[in-house]
Amino acid sequence: MRYLVSGLKILGLLVGLLLLLVVVVILADRMRTGYLQVDQVPEAAENSYVLRHVHVLPMTSDTVLFDHSIRIRDGVIEAMGPDLAAEGLPEVDGEGRYLLPGLMDMHVHVWDDYELGLYLASGVTAVRNLWGQPMHLRMKEKIRSGKILSPAFFTSSPKLTGPDYAGDDNLQLASVEEAREKVASCAERGYDLIKTYNGLTPPLFEAILAESRQQGLDVVAHPSALLPYDAHFREPIRSIEHVEDIVQQPLDYHLDTMKLDEVVAGYVAHPGSALCPTAVVFANIHRLITEPEILEEEALAAMNPLIRRVDSRAQFDRWSRTRAEDLDIGEKIRMQHDFHLLAIRKLHEAGVRIICGTDAGIGITPPGASIHEELGFYLQAGMSPYEALLTATAHPARVHAFLEDMGTIAPGKRANYLLVDGDPLEDLSVLADPQVVSVNGRRMAAGTLDHFRERALDRHNLIVTGLRYAEYLLVER
Repeated sequence: MRYLVSGLKILGLLVGLLLLLVVVVILADRMRTGYLQVDQVPEAAENSYVLRHVHVLPMTSDTVLFDHSIRIRDGVIEAMGPDLAAEGLPEVDGEGRYLLPGLMDMHVHVWDDYELGLYLASGVTAVRNLWGQPMHLRMKEKIRSGKILSPAFFTSSPKLTGPDYAGDDNLQLASVEEAREKVASCAERGYDLIKTYNGLTPPLFEAILAESRQQGLDVVAHPSALLPYDAHFREPIRSIEHVEDIVQQPLDYHLDTMKLDEVVAGYVAHPGSALCPTAVVFANIHRLITEPEILEEEALAAMNPLIRRVDSRAQFDRWSRTRAEDLDIGEKIRMQHDFHLLAIRKLHEAGVRIICGTDAGIGITPPGASIHEELGFYLQAGMSPYEALLTATAHPARVHAFLEDMGTIAPGKRANYLLVDGDPLEDLSVLADPQVVSVNGRRMAAGTLDHFRERALDRHNLIVTGLRYAEYLLVER
């Protein structure tokens, strides 16, 4: 008995030391992202001022308002016009740059605070995180405290799926009762919306939608192959993810334009349904197949270290095996990507709301910069620069009520904006190098944005990311 007691004491001591080590590692990682704190960025100190000499893209119409001023008070646009009184506020010279709403990436996977800085450095001032975990609830509260500089942050629940859909990244539901309980729990804990996933059966799907309506939560749908595609044209589903799932589900992997037209007609008949294409993440499959050194590219340094070591490598190995078995797979993927652009073109021409999303943060799709590739694909799909910009500004603001104070430059809107050298309506590439990014009126100059990027590229938080993921597995699953 004495040895048992001694053994338990030693075990307790070891567990205590392990927990202490975990706390120290997490706190150290948090300290390393202290550069995002508002008080560490001098130009972000003020959120009330008058911005002079800017050419404004309001994104309420396809126009530029030349040499305007914008009065911002407490992070909100109060007034704008060519001749605006300062009313005692400090004045900031916009130096003749072009001002437009900050971009929104409507499909991301955020793994750490470093990525918040990466999004800002690329002009992204709002993100919709679509694989919710407990760490994201803490992240959301920290951001909303106003103490750190970050895009506006909204997170879904964990990915809800059925009992037979394997994978530790998904939350398998075994019954209708469990589905309703999980949705209610997510609402109570502060998740902003519900994410449905592939593998949901009709009863589980119906239960999730019913409880989401009861809780007042929007739903984002990754289509389930166990349901007809048009079953997702339902309230409270606000957007359907991934243009590739149009090919993989209703078209059954056939690049069939006649069946595509039927899908387009379904969207047209249900104007409350938006499509979030995430074209760039599928296009990156072609790079995995055709670029053997892709994992060593500098751009991938923006990926979280754990994701790069595990998920990026796993996807590379998967497609390497596929290429060994099918020498034509690269051409097949390219053809399907081209068909995705055709689908986006047809949906856009039919008046379907497209919202920009990248699926950044997994595979080889880095956070922040990928939004500019995504917008480039929309141009290839036939959109004008203004129409492409709408997908990342005004369109998302119409999808969720929690985004309605963003997306345009107008009185009453949040002062989330970009200042760029050059007219984006002539050349969208100027968006990739913003000279100023503002969130809630707090400005970050180009040097600050470069610093955010450099710190993220030099992070070493593989272990702490693993600990947070372990928390997700323990708490949610």
